[in-house]
Amino acid sequence: MNLPSVQRVVRSLAVLFVGLAFAAASLAQMSNTGNSATPVSSGADSLETQLHMLTDVQRQDVDSKQKDAYAAFYKVNPEDPDKKIELGNKFLQKYPKSPFAEAVDVGLTNAYYAKQDWKDFYASADNALALKPDEVDVLAFVGWVIPHFYDPNDPNADAQLDKAETYEKHALVVITTMPKPAGVTDAQFAASKAQKTFQAHSGLGLVYFRKQDYDNSVKELQLAVQGNAAPDQADLFVLGVDFQNLNRDGDAANAFNRCSEMVGSLQDRCKQSADQTKKQEPVTSK
Repeated sequence: MNLPSVQRVVRSLAVLFVGLAFAAASLAQMSNTGNSATPVSSGADSLETQLHMLTDVQRQDVDSKQKDAYAAFYKVNPEDPDKKIELGNKFLQKYPKSPFAEAVDVGLTNAYYAKQDWKDFYASADNALALKPDEVDVLAFVGWVIPHFYDPNDPNADAQLDKAETYEKHALVVITTMPKPAGVTDAQFAASKAQKTFQAHSGLGLVYFRKQDYDNSVKELQLAVQGNAAPDQADLFVLGVDFQNLNRDGDAANAFNRCSEMVGSLQDRCKQSADQTKKQEPVTSK
């Protein structure tokens, strides 16, 4: 039997708050190139390398002016999103049909995320996917962002969650079928695909949590954290809440304990949740 609906609502609201805080905190983990719509993961290769792995646009034969304009955009410090946005929009206005356009849209998606300019964030992501529907960076990241910034009062809330679910499922298909680019080692390619896979399962886990589908949320979040050297702390916290809603207090305590062992904004909250869950576990007679 599931927990009472009031308790569910309280826990859902709590996770909504920490999810927003976590997503905002992850701004500091953005790519050092600003061109890959993916937070940095510990142990992974640089995202500059990943960008070149996942697109062959840099090898296309285009005129020097376009290459120079793209290089200027590409090299902008990610801590200066305003400059990134300025150069990216100028590039697209001058070279709307450029083979670099999709890569610029991906970079703009990152810059608008840093600004928390959601209207332009989603617009840039849509533009990138219109040019390249299999752009796994955008699919995985947008599908991850939507449930973190979920607003149940938004009239399009359900449609947004469905969109995130579609994006993440498509990303997982693309990841399993993408060919290894020339000049990339097996280790680099495997690390890149693993990072994207973890992120896609993380996004799906949050989507199902928002839909109160706790069984599927558990399945996806377990895939997001198992074997992941640097799991999202928020994933472990939500996994614990999922288990609580399924009356699996022992599993909830384990998830909260693992979360509490990580340094981050949720460490204290996870420790408190672990302690409270342990108190609720039934005492077995010996």
